Amino acid sequence: MERPDTRIHGDERTLLDLFLDYQRATVVLKAEGLGDHDGARRLLPSATTVTGMLRHLADVERSWVAETFAGLPYDRRFGSDDDPDGEWRVTEADSLAEAIADYQAACAESRRILSGRGLDEQCVAGPPAQLRWVLLHLIEETSRHAGQLDVLREMLDGVTGE
Repeated sequence: MERPDTRIHGDERTLLDLFLDYQRATVVLKAEGLGDHDGARRLLPSATTVTGMLRHLADVERSWVAETFAGLPYDRRFGSDDDPDGEWRVTEADSLAEAIADYQAACAESRRILSGRGLDEQCVAGPPAQLRWVLLHLIEETSRHAGQLDVLREMLDGVTGE
């Protein structure tokens, strides 16, 4: 997946969207090329895996953009309020390619929902926050997990990079 060039000038919204898309693409870049076995491998004491991370980030996109900002229902595909860690329970039978595709679909849906929306618009549900805060939070969370994926990828097959 090609990452956008972040060395441009633009208004606040353009730059927030651009940096979020850069981090989204980085997440996909770190996961692409691995098989289902490596996607499900637990290398840490926690349940953290590459596939679980992609599932988690898809849920993060849907919960903050669809549910919190827009007030839309969404399907927590791998968890629920009673099972908040469901996305992290991964086996080799779970497809990493499907997790990547679902994450990309969640990001595309977020872009669609947020298209034309102003940074000062308030969330419909959840904490009293503006879209500006939601975008900054998504950048922070996606960036943090991209860094974790970078380390997992290096541990899995030695691939390093930006």
